[in-house]
Amino acid sequence: MKVGIINVTGYAGCELARILYQHPEARLTSVTGRSAAGQNLAEVFPHLASLNLSITPELEGSLDLVFSALPHKASAEAVIPVLEQGIKVIDISADFRLKQANEYTEWYGVNHPDPSYLEEAVFGLPELHREAIKQARLIANPGCYPTSAILGMAPAIKHNLIENDIIIDSKSGISGAGRSLGLTTHYSEVNENVMAYSLGGHRHLPEITQELGALSSDTLSITFLTHLIPMTRGILSSCYAKLTPEYLENGSDPTARVRAVYEEFYADHPFVTITPQPPQTKQTLGNNRCLVYPTVDQRTGRLIVISCIDNLVKGAAGQAVQNMNLMCGWPESMALETLAVYP
Repeated sequence: MKVGIINVTGYAGCELARILYQHPEARLTSVTGRSAAGQNLAEVFPHLASLNLSITPELEGSLDLVFSALPHKASAEAVIPVLEQGIKVIDISADFRLKQANEYTEWYGVNHPDPSYLEEAVFGLPELHREAIKQARLIANPGCYPTSAILGMAPAIKHNLIENDIIIDSKSGISGAGRSLGLTTHYSEVNENVMAYSLGGHRHLPEITQELGALSSDTLSITFLTHLIPMTRGILSSCYAKLTPEYLENGSDPTARVRAVYEEFYADHPFVTITPQPPQTKQTLGNNRCLVYPTVDQRTGRLIVISCIDNLVKGAAGQAVQNMNLMCGWPESMALETLAVYP
């Protein structure tokens, strides 16, 4: 099967190319990048020299599936004509994640190019929407923060373990900001520094609320706080919520019972591991796995969940390939079985 990448020159785009190189069924045949058009991919990314592809302004040749790694708004404008040609699309931007056009406008500050596609698009988190992904022609790949947060809290919400007031505290490496230059991502600004940002509301909050809210019979109140930390890759989310009185009163050892719920919830999902101890971001480096550690603070009756991913793999390119595998009827883990690079 022939696939293309729109905007291979960003971090998500080049990570897609790296993963697709080892895919036995999908062949990467066309890559675009406006600033690097006309160059060989190896000139921009020497580690991708084995692909031997030229970067073009527009997609070329016959394609069966296209990934878009453009920023929001630009991505929708680029992929809608591709969809109209009958080609399947996996969009890594935020353009098709939210179901309500007014909510998209509120959080992203622009009008959606064609809101009619919002209802059709499937939110590409296989652990929640595997069967819908298999039938889809347009996948909205989840954001990196929402992937870690949703996977961390979904079992507890689905099984009514917690009350509806939830705190999600997430920390991300610098690559989550993309390759574009910015003052807050300069080495001298980031090194030996930790900063909180988007305290008024991060753009990924509506995704988290939309997906977790769909699992709940109650209205959720979610506080989501993000931090930038001095490392290249990785997201660690610390999630907190009070266990329901009914759950606390129902037998002994709430931690063991919570772990059992999480293990059963993800039993059939190859890329979520319930860990025996709190995970670290380095333990996900370069692979498509989400490590989740649920426990209970018995002094306060509060559920604590630690969730780790590589923001460029399970948080972007790897999850996109996972979605492609499901859409095409291939094994879900195809080309994604790489172990983490450690230390």
